[in-house]
Amino acid sequence: MYDALLVLSFGGPEGPDDVMPFLRNVTADRNVPDARLAVVAEQYKMFDGRSPINDQNRALIDALRREFADFGIELPIYFGNRNWEPYLPDTIQQMVDDGIGNALVLATSAFSSYSGCRQYREDLERAAAQIGPDAPGLHKLRLYYNHPGFVDAVTERVQETMRPGDRLVFTAHSIPLTMAARCDYESQLNEIAAIVADRLGAPWDLAFQSRSGPPHIPWLEPDINDHLVALCDKGHDEVTIVPLGFISDHMEVAFDLDVQAAETAASIGVGMRRAPTVGTHPLFVSAIRNLVQEKIDHAPALWLGKAGPWPDPCPDGHCLAPTG
Repeated sequence: MYDALLVLSFGGPEGPDDVMPFLRNVTADRNVPDARLAVVAEQYKMFDGRSPINDQNRALIDALRREFADFGIELPIYFGNRNWEPYLPDTIQQMVDDGIGNALVLATSAFSSYSGCRQYREDLERAAAQIGPDAPGLHKLRLYYNHPGFVDAVTERVQETMRPGDRLVFTAHSIPLTMAARCDYESQLNEIAAIVADRLGAPWDLAFQSRSGPPHIPWLEPDINDHLVALCDKGHDEVTIVPLGFISDHMEVAFDLDVQAAETAASIGVGMRRAPTVGTHPLFVSAIRNLVQEKIDHAPALWLGKAGPWPDPCPDGHCLAPTG
């Protein structure tokens, strides 16, 4: 039934001249003035105007190609983005030109939310409509937040980083409360954080990062910087931050944690370490291969926790857009 895998991601600029056009793409429906975008663009100057995300996705694709070859999975892998090159419609057109009829789609978001799940499905529908009747079938793989391979990879990354006595602070991208109320994002994050921390025998908290938008709109809290201060006030002075809500060390991790949170920790005398994301960890790569085999070989669905594997296809009425 399936003759390709498409890796679908957010996208990011690959040079200084790309930064403002990329930010305009991201905020196209929000009427954000260029003056505000220019403030955000300053963050990219620290990284020579290049987000790490595309390179990290290419590395994941290379790892998946090797994994597929080792297990006899003969699926070509394509790469498309929501907000930057390679743009999703261009990738789908290439798939048409290559004769692809039905493709599985891996979105680079493990947890349930509008921006991490349903919006990617809308991207696929919109891009397929733009291509027209020749567009291949595009079948998004299930959410994998509780897949053993993902959880095991997170655990090993933390184990590589933490020191005895560290408090674990798991982080994820904050989202508006009206979005959080219409998905399982927060409960899923808490469930997986608890599993990882229990394995490592460490106390833990969940904090959020990278919020944006008008300050009068409430988002999930606590903010990671505020939380570090609160922990310090309670006498906790050694932490390992775990960017659980991200699968790669892209800009939100590299700037919001490695720069901003690190500066906060240093200013209050908190020793901070930051665990890597799963990236191309072999256990995570194997988990993706298993998700593909669920579809092409009817391999059993694997999961941890109480909820069971995420429904495939996604159920109607989940991960709805925020209101207001």
